[in-house]
Amino acid sequence: MSEFDPKKLHIDFIDRTNIKKLVFPRKYTLTHSDRTGELYLSIGIDYNYKKFSGIYSRLMRDEVLGEWKNADQIRLDIHCLVSGGMAIGPAKWRGSIFRQHMKMVLKAICYGDRSFIKENQDFLSAPIYVHFHTRKKKADRIERWGAVSDFMPDNYSYGG
Repeated sequence: MSEFDPKKLHIDFIDRTNIKKLVFPRKYTLTHSDRTGELYLSIGIDYNYKKFSGIYSRLMRDEVLGEWKNADQIRLDIHCLVSGGMAIGPAKWRGSIFRQHMKMVLKAICYGDRSFIKENQDFLSAPIYVHFHTRKKKADRIERWGAVSDFMPDNYSYGG
């Protein structure tokens, strides 16, 4: 599941979220099927909690949540639960799995919201910060994973 395949991505715009219009907050919920490799991206003003509220999802806790922030500069924050709650597996192992798939995750999010990003081109240069949340707060990690433009489709034109 490390390679991103756009044909396996299913996108759902929820709440009042528009494909191109700048609506804040703008949040992403990315889940997947272990069986089929299909990816499910919800884009809305809040996370799509229904996507990870079932017992299996609560045990696996392998959803990825993202949101645009605009404090001093626009940035994309991505959140992964490495340990805590009902998550199954050692934190080190879960962290390595999230890192192994992170490029695919970021490509899926950027591809899924490419019309919005193209329409709001300031977002292309936005840095991406990935938060690896753990039960022990001192073990939490925040890593910079480049800029949004690094994960946009190669064949997508950014010109006006």
